[in-house]
Amino acid sequence: RRLWTALCMLGRGTGRNIGVLQGNRLDPASVCVVVVVFVYLCPARSDAINDLALHFLSKLKIMVVTNVEREDIEFVCKTIGCRPVASLDHFTAETLGYADLVEEVSAGDGRILKVTGTGGVAKTVTLLVRGSNKMVVGEADRSLHDALCVIRCLVKKRALIAGGGAPEIEMSLRLMEHANELTGMDSYCVRAYAEALEVIPLTLAENAGLNPIAVVTELRNKHAQGAKTAGINVKKGKITDILEENVVQPLLVSTSAIQLATETVRSLMKIDDIVTVQR
Repeated sequence: RRLWTALCMLGRGTGRNIGVLQGNRLDPASVCVVVVVFVYLCPARSDAINDLALHFLSKLKIMVVTNVEREDIEFVCKTIGCRPVASLDHFTAETLGYADLVEEVSAGDGRILKVTGTGGVAKTVTLLVRGSNKMVVGEADRSLHDALCVIRCLVKKRALIAGGGAPEIEMSLRLMEHANELTGMDSYCVRAYAEALEVIPLTLAENAGLNPIAVVTELRNKHAQGAKTAGINVKKGKITDILEENVVQPLLVSTSAIQLATETVRSLMKIDDIVTVQR
C-alpha cells in the first residue's frame, strides 16, 4: 500500500510517462527487490514530481530517474524490456522490465546510470566515449558511426568488393567500350556516365595528396591490361593490387551511391522550366 501511495503521488497530474523496472539484487545481509522508476516530464510540467512522493520512494529504497529525454524513452524500453505507462490505471505486470543491477557510477567529472543483467531481453548496447576535448570525442563518435554503417551494409547485403576506386574505374572502362558500340544520343549519354564514374578515384587520389590526373591515368591503364583489382594505395602512394592489401568495401555502399546519383540526375533532367521568384 505504501508503494502504491507513493506511485500515485508520483503520477499525479498529466503530461508524463512512467516506466517501471523491477529486478532482483543480491545483498550480503538479505535478498531484496529493487524497483527503479524512469520518469519523463512534459516541458510544461517540469515541477510535476512531488517532493513528498520522492521522500516515500526513497524510504522504500526505490530509485527514481527523472528528466529522461523523450528520445531516450524508446531506448530504455528496448534495454530493460518494459513499456511506457502514461497512467497508473495501466500499471500492470506486463509493463515491467527486468535487470539484475541498476547503479549510479562515476564517469570522469559526472555520473551515469548503469543497467546490467537484463536477462537477454536487451536489444541495445551503450558505448561510453571519452576524450581530452570535444574534438576528439566528436571524431571518435563519427568513427564509431562509420563502423556501424559498414556493419549495417554487410547485414543488409553480405558482399564485399575491392576498394581504392577499382570497381568504379572498371565500370567506367566497360561503359566506354559499350559507348563505342552505340550511335547517336545513346553513345553520348553512356560515355558521359562513364566519365562521371572516374570522379570517385579522382577524388580519392586528390584527398590522399597524390597527383589525381597521373594516378587515374595509370589506374585506367592497369585495368585496360586486365588488372581488375588494381586500386589506389593511399599508404604507399601508388597503384597496387588492392585485394592483397585487404582494402575492401561493402557492395551496398557502391550500388547505393550510384543509384542515388543516377536518380538525382534523372530528376534534374525532368525539369523543363524554371520559375524565378522575385522578392
